This record gives sequence, structure tokens and C-alpha cells, in this order.
Amino acid sequence: MARVVVSARLPDPTAAQRLRAAGHEVLLRDDPRPAAPEELLRLTAGREGLLAMPVDRIDARLLDARPELRFVANFGVGHDNVDVDAATARGVLVTNTPGVLSEAVADHCVALVLAAARRVVEGDRLTRAGGWTGFSTDLLLGIDLSGATVGLVGLGRIGTAVARRLVLGFGMRGLYAGRSARPQLEAELGLRRAELHELLARSDVVTLHLPLTEQTRGLIGARELAAMREGAVLVNVARGPIVDEPALLEALRDGRIRAGLDVFDHEPLPPGHPLLALETAVLTPHIASAGRRSRAAMAALAVHNLLEMLAGRRPPNLVNPEAWTTPA
Repeated sequence: MARVVVSARLPDPTAAQRLRAAGHEVLLRDDPRPAAPEELLRLTAGREGLLAMPVDRIDARLLDARPELRFVANFGVGHDNVDVDAATARGVLVTNTPGVLSEAVADHCVALVLAAARRVVEGDRLTRAGGWTGFSTDLLLGIDLSGATVGLVGLGRIGTAVARRLVLGFGMRGLYAGRSARPQLEAELGLRRAELHELLARSDVVTLHLPLTEQTRGLIGARELAAMREGAVLVNVARGPIVDEPALLEALRDGRIRAGLDVFDHEPLPPGHPLLALETAVLTPHIASAGRRSRAAMAALAVHNLLEMLAGRRPPNLVNPEAWTTPA
């Protein structure tokens, strides 16, 4: 038996019950919101396993204060909230939940594309405020997606799912930028690989599908935003710091581009943040994976990863395999 903590209420309550059914002592924090750092430190006292939320900061400070913590199952595909190097150096195994949320994130990405390209939120506000006075030939003109070009920055599971929707579903032309060529997907989806600068210059819609790393932090800066087409749409459902936020604010204020954003440098956005005043941006509160089935599947996979680690078996979604040692 091990002692484990689930740092927030899971969308499927039966998921945590599987931990108890396996004989483990479970401390379940009954709040869907994340724990504050000091509360997380308190909750992990004497616990070998942690099912963590994607905003729980698992760093050297926490790991040194809790040397008994050996297993971290992250509820999410991203794991930039975990100092993986610090965990690996201490022999702490870390897992994530890839695959099960790809379709939901792709759905939300397309929702933001449509909302920004066709100015849906502006139209809603105008109508509710009584500003719609009748037909006008130039009212809220937007981008026709059919025949336009989408540039996918990253062609992993989520990028591929977005390409299927926009290229096959909406008849868009597709470019992608990635570390390696994907000839099978190029043939299947009619995509063409391009360098980032070319992709930005040729695309009417640019979508981001990259993990946050030292290499991708600030990848889309002032130079890259200036390379985008006038009136193009940038959609970020990956991680906020991939885009240089001050540079993005300037481009949005100028009206050169529009944006659909689900992620930000600092979350939640504080009152008075300049993004909140811009009509050129559609904003959602980091909910791209918030499909009911997808969130339940994420919980199930996180629990499965944790159960495998607690049983001394290598989990299927191990982020730091170098920390794995075969049990004696």
C-alpha cells in the first residue's frame, strides 16, 4: 500500500476510486481549482505518489522538502509545470496524458479559428449592445476559410487533428513547420513542409502546436509577427510563452492581425490586462481540453500511470525514462 494525493477534484469521481480499490491510501482534495503552492507542500507530506494538475509547480524546492515523493502523474499532456531535470536527478518518475485530449484540443482550436476569422465574438457583442442597425456590405468582413492557407507550427497529434479538420473539412491549403518531415501525412492530407518564416508569410491562419521548452519560448516574436500576412489569424492552444506577449499586443493593437488565444503568459489574466480591451483577440480561459469525455479519459490515464508506477511497473507515458530503474 502507498499513500497518494490527488491535488484537485477529478472530472470523473470513479477514477480516484481505482486508487483506493488497489489498496492505496488516497487523500483527495475536493476542489476543482488548483492548490496554492504552500497547500500543495502540505498535502504531499508523507505521500509517495501525486496526481498533479497541469498548473501545480513541481520543482526542486518541493521535491527536496518531500524526499518521500517518488511518483508524479501529471493530469495533462504538457509537463512544463514539472522541473523534469530536478525530478530525474532525484529519481522521481513523471508521467503525462498524451493522445486522449488531442481531438478535444483540435476542436477548440478550430472554434477559435472560426471565431477570430469570422469575427463571431465581435458580432455577438455588437448585436447585444444594440449596435447592429441593419445590413451593410462591409459589416465585420472576415476570412473565407475555403481556399485559404493554414500554417501549422508543429505536426504532432494535435496539429495533425487540426489539419484533418481544416484541410480536409474546410478545404484549406496546408503548410506545416516541424523538426522532421512527415511524408505520409503530407500525402494523406495534402500538406507541404515549409520553414517557419515562409509559413508565416504565406498563411491566412497560423496555429501553434508545440510544447513549451527553452527552444520554443518566445518562438513567435516581433519579427515573426511582422512576417504574417495583413489580416491573418494567429491561434494559440499550446502554451502562452511560445508567443512574445508584448509583441503580440502591439500587432493586435495595430490591427495587422487577429488572434484566438486559450493560453497566456500568466494565468488567469489579471483584471485590466491589455488583452482584455482588444476587439482583435478572442480569449478563452485555458479550456481547450475541456470536453467531458476527454477530461474523463485524462483522469483515467493519469490514474493508470500512477497505479503502474506504484506497482513497480514502467508506466506507458513516462516523461523521463532515464529516471526508470527496473525494480529488484
